[in-house]
Amino acid sequence: MQDFGGQPDGRPPHWKRIAMPQIIKNQAIVDDDWLVVRAAEDGSLPPPHALPAGKVLVPFSYWKASRDTLPGVRTKQQIGVWLAPDDEPADLVVDFDEIALIAIDFPVFRDGRGYSIARLLRERYGYKGEIRAIGDVLHDQLAYLSRCGFDAFALRADKDIQYALRAFGELTVHYQTANDEKLPLFRRRGAAGAAA
Repeated sequence: MQDFGGQPDGRPPHWKRIAMPQIIKNQAIVDDDWLVVRAAEDGSLPPPHALPAGKVLVPFSYWKASRDTLPGVRTKQQIGVWLAPDDEPADLVVDFDEIALIAIDFPVFRDGRGYSIARLLRERYGYKGEIRAIGDVLHDQLAYLSRCGFDAFALRADKDIQYALRAFGELTVHYQTANDEKLPLFRRRGAAGAAA
């Protein structure tokens, strides 16, 4: 995933894609053709018509301000929204049909609010599309993020994506319920004992 932030005077940044970045999606490494749009140092963001070509992940605040104009310059398949840890996921529910994916930003790996946001999106609001972890995403988080409903992961650039795939097989038994397991271990053991 490549970040895009405009110059303070509104000109596009000086960037070019040298190689297609990769992410983990559905526990496989795939090419990532989405650009993450972030504010420039002065806090400015480009207007919708000045966004880079292709698929873009825009901040939720940008989406709220541009939800009437952005679909006019992009198709649904080219628009994604990323939520900051303090964004309210309930406010995005009405727009589920207008966007292709939702990303949740982890500004630092120890900020756990993104886990709760993903569970809310999946379990309370019924979101069925892709939920992607972006930002300071590390190997040690992947299995837990997956249990909360994430299905795509943009690892921090300095991390080995091949090594990170191991995370999904490191924990084989889970005691508590989550998005991927609806019964706690004691209930599963009880059901297995009753069936035997």
